[in-house]
Amino acid sequence: MRGVIMHSPGDVRIEERPDPTIEQPTDAVIRVTASCICGSDLWPYRGAESVEDAPMGHEYVGVVEQIGSAVKEIQVGDYVVGSFVASDNTCEICLAGFQSRCIHQVMIGAIGTQAEKARIPLADGTLVKVPGEPTEAQAKSLLAASDVLGTGWFAAVAAETGPGKTVAVVGDGAVGLLGILAAKRLGAERIIAFSRHADRQALAKQFGATDIVEERGEAGNAKIKELTGGYGAHSTIEAVGTQESMLQAIGSTRPGGHVGYVGVSHGVELDGLDLFFATVNLLGGPAPVRRFLPELIDLIMTDQIDPGIVFDLSLPLDQAAEGYRAMDERRATKVLLTP
Repeated sequence: MRGVIMHSPGDVRIEERPDPTIEQPTDAVIRVTASCICGSDLWPYRGAESVEDAPMGHEYVGVVEQIGSAVKEIQVGDYVVGSFVASDNTCEICLAGFQSRCIHQVMIGAIGTQAEKARIPLADGTLVKVPGEPTEAQAKSLLAASDVLGTGWFAAVAAETGPGKTVAVVGDGAVGLLGILAAKRLGAERIIAFSRHADRQALAKQFGATDIVEERGEAGNAKIKELTGGYGAHSTIEAVGTQESMLQAIGSTRPGGHVGYVGVSHGVELDGLDLFFATVNLLGGPAPVRRFLPELIDLIMTDQIDPGIVFDLSLPLDQAAEGYRAMDERRATKVLLTP
């Protein structure tokens, strides 16, 4: 089969890879009908993470082609969506709603779903069957649910977004934008998006943002307080993962407020005394997408939400290198890849 390999920073190629097979009785093999490039894939692409001859991709939708002998809930022929972390969905951590930290977790990124097929471990706990036949638009949205929608949703939930709340969103990539969608769906009264890009500002407003802030750092914090009567946001979504974005998120949040942080952390260090006096609640990390998938699939298949519009560039798998360049150069927000 064909699949994306990142040999080194900036060096992305499509190569022949061995077809996946059932390795454990709890495995399934799917034919990937669509995958995509994640903002987190840009960290190794830009050299911020070490990479050498690595298969790429952790977001996917597809059709089940094979199942292991222990798989009971998923059948051959099912159209499925799964999380970027494989989980048994039965351990105590999973039952508490944190499937991304399952004691038996397997990171799908190590398998690589930017490919024609993929082996999905712990299939019964990881994959969710989609009812009916999705339209093209619904299929895009289901792909978003496998990571960026589920991650944005977790960020909004972790930030305790809800009716009457003012929400600030730091980061205007796909996760931040879909965090806005989630905040709106969860009943937020006001949603303030940090963004300096006209196309992303427009999409933010389409998803439910009520205000746009272009200032950064202390000026950004001051603008948030100006917009909130001096208090700061009740809930803040951090969707970047840098020192600047985390400090922006904490500084934008009122005392007693909540920060949901889902940007993959790179070089973030918090001063203990500053954090002590910020008096904010922090919850985040790898999103337990599996917790939210049944609800998100229902919302998508009943056309109540349309997160798939976050994909602004679709390319065949063979042109994945161009997709990486487009996202790296911010010519695209989110790139969809089809076999």
